[in-house]
Amino acid sequence: MVDMSSYAAFLVAAFALCVTPGPDMMFIVAMGGRGGPRTGVLAAAGVACAMFVHTVAAALGLSALFLSLPALYHALRWAGAAYLLYLAVKAFRDRGVMVEEGGAAEPGRRRAFWQGAVTNLLNPKVILFNVAFLPQFVDPGLGHVREQFLVLGLTITVMGFAVDGSVGLLSGKLASLLRRSRRVARGLNIFTGTVFTGLAVRLSTQG
Repeated sequence: MVDMSSYAAFLVAAFALCVTPGPDMMFIVAMGGRGGPRTGVLAAAGVACAMFVHTVAAALGLSALFLSLPALYHALRWAGAAYLLYLAVKAFRDRGVMVEEGGAAEPGRRRAFWQGAVTNLLNPKVILFNVAFLPQFVDPGLGHVREQFLVLGLTITVMGFAVDGSVGLLSGKLASLLRRSRRVARGLNIFTGTVFTGLAVRLSTQG
């Protein structure tokens, strides 16, 4: 179904992309820093699931709509920026990061998956990335074009989750050591809000 030489080249390119710090990784670091290791991993899982949704959309040809409908692209871009600003305001307003005794769930951890997914889904840059990147490794001559898209998309999704999940875990563990002080906890929330604000500005200004 997939040409193995092309797949090997895809693995190298995909790994280079996954380990290069970008908006998703910064988002996951901020989530792990604010909520702890599990929150960071769940945020990475949400981002990974959204990435696979983008792959399915590309395989079905839906992502190509953004190339022919600029208004749809910009609407999604502004929606994503607004959502990131909403998360930034929530982080700035939090007075501290609190963890229940006995290993209970951190506040907001249950929402980390969905926040990661929504943030990625509302980023049109990811949609255009799939339109531009994945087809380079799809060989129409082999047939089963949609299946090739799905194999490549699943591969980069799993690889991305392995990298981002590790980053979220490590950032969360480091934050857990630091946030015993309420002042440090407040600083982590300010850091998180600053990251979300920066991502929102980046998304809104890059047309």
